[in-house]
Amino acid sequence: MPRDAAPEEMPDLKLGPLFSASGKVAVVTGGGSGLGKMMSAALVQNGCRVYIASRKLDELQRVAKSLNETAPEGPFEAGTFCIPIQADVGTKAGCDALAAEIKKYETQLDILINNSGLSWGGKIDDFPEEKGWNKVFDLNVKSQFYLTVALLPLLEKGKSNVRHASVLNIASVAAYTPAASSPLSGPGNGTYSYQPSKAASVHLTRMMAHELADKFVLVNALCPGVFPSRMTSWSLDQSRDVLEDVQPTGRLGTPEDIGGTVLFLTSRAGAHITGAAIPIDGGQMLQFVPKL
Repeated sequence: MPRDAAPEEMPDLKLGPLFSASGKVAVVTGGGSGLGKMMSAALVQNGCRVYIASRKLDELQRVAKSLNETAPEGPFEAGTFCIPIQADVGTKAGCDALAAEIKKYETQLDILINNSGLSWGGKIDDFPEEKGWNKVFDLNVKSQFYLTVALLPLLEKGKSNVRHASVLNIASVAAYTPAASSPLSGPGNGTYSYQPSKAASVHLTRMMAHELADKFVLVNALCPGVFPSRMTSWSLDQSRDVLEDVQPTGRLGTPEDIGGTVLFLTSRAGAHITGAAIPIDGGQMLQFVPKL
């Protein structure tokens, strides 16, 4: 470019339009507790309508009532920002049923957060097949595939390369951590299927990102470290100091940490990112690299 040429005019880069979630529609599985509740809260407070889904309807209804009280004025009618739907996404049939329910109310979808997941701890020489392996992979991996596919007609509708749909698969730093036995698994036990399931989630994310990019459906994985949740409650009661000490930031994850990442990836600010696996772990994975 010649030295005296005028620079290209900049678009509007203010926080409002760049990171806006207002008017978007989202589905969050496992949205009634833990990370799911944190992410749902961030979206609702920023003007997004969120359908939260899990097996426990009473819990979902309490959370929906609470989150609706934090919603802004507009763009949706008061009390309709967070909507509970009972669902079990541990099977393809369950995923299809949830998608069918969403399609009764919405013709387009902007955000899908595949958050439902579980872990299982046991002894290496007595690790159960059905509960330890099958159910973990069914929920942590297969549900992410089947629910995304079932909702794809809504996700791809009306999208472009600057107005994308977002699929966020909740994986874990466990995808990269080989240690199955830790304070999170309990003495003498290991989470032998959890780490492989989260590694599979990361690779599924990359595969789906490749498959869906031309539909403007961007697929990314979030890899949280330790956050307070139902899954980590026992370990935090027993070993909070140990779990905090392994993180360079010296603390556990908070709603601001994961909520901010969700708002980034689902807004215009994240419209050029797909196939990424983003650690939200306070630098926990850096502990495996010795300092010189």
